Amino acid sequence: MRCMIIIKANHDTEAGVMPSEQLLADMGRYNEELVKAGIMLAGEGLHPSSRGARVRFSGAARSVVDGPFAETKELIAGFWLWQVRDLAEAIEWAKRCPNPTGAESEIEIRPVFEAEDFGAEFTPELREQEERLRAEIARRN
Repeated sequence: MRCMIIIKANHDTEAGVMPSEQLLADMGRYNEELVKAGIMLAGEGLHPSSRGARVRFSGAARSVVDGPFAETKELIAGFWLWQVRDLAEAIEWAKRCPNPTGAESEIEIRPVFEAEDFGAEFTPELREQEERLRAEIARRN
């Protein structure tokens, strides 16, 4: 199963405080372990929400809200995409992670929907489209 591992933001990450050299080295070693184990598919840190925007939908209308966003505890500072056997394996790997902020922090683990999770509504035509798009993405990368 694929999982998104979400590193929650805090006051420091939202203020743009960069990680220490030690934390960067620790995370680098951890990422190496993930890659060697065949777990890590992708992973990145994110700029503070002050550099971002949100697009809100209300029926057919769209509006844009520029950051920063108020609820720091609900924001994301970074993520990984992992391929694991099950949620238990993802939890075990997350518990081995260096503390992502060096202070009070939290990692959220969320399974990614797979084609079979959508049931009959995901028709053969939609599956074919999905496979074609994934192949195009892989080709471009």
